[in-house]
Amino acid sequence: MKASGWIFTAAMAALLATAGCNKQGSIDTSAFEQSFKPAEAAVQASAEKVVTAVKAADYSGAMTELKTLASNAKLTPEQQQAIKDVMAQVQKAIADAATKAGADASKAMKDVPQGLPK
Repeated sequence: MKASGWIFTAAMAALLATAGCNKQGSIDTSAFEQSFKPAEAAVQASAEKVVTAVKAADYSGAMTELKTLASNAKLTPEQQQAIKDVMAQVQKAIADAATKAGADASKAMKDVPQGLPK
C-alpha cells in the first residue's frame, strides 16, 4: 500500500508541475500595451500589472486586474477592445491549461496500476 501512495503522490506532483505550464508568448499583449501608452499614470500602472501577470502565467491575477481596468470610465474604445481581446486570450489559456491538467490526471491515474507491485 505504501508503494501505491508514493506513486500517486509522484503522479499528482507531476500533474501539478505541468498544469501551470503554458507556451511562452501564447498571449500577445503588444496591442494592449500600445493602446495604454497614452493613458494617465494610474491606468498605465494597472495595464503594466496585467502584462506582468500574463508574462508570469498568473492568469487569475491578470483577470482580476483586467476587470479592475475595464471598470475605468475614462477608457478609449481602443483600450476597451484591447482589454476584451486580452481577456479572451487569458480565458482561452485558462481553459487550455484545465483541459491539459485533466488529460494529464487521467493518464496518471491509468498509469498507477502499472506501477503497483504484483
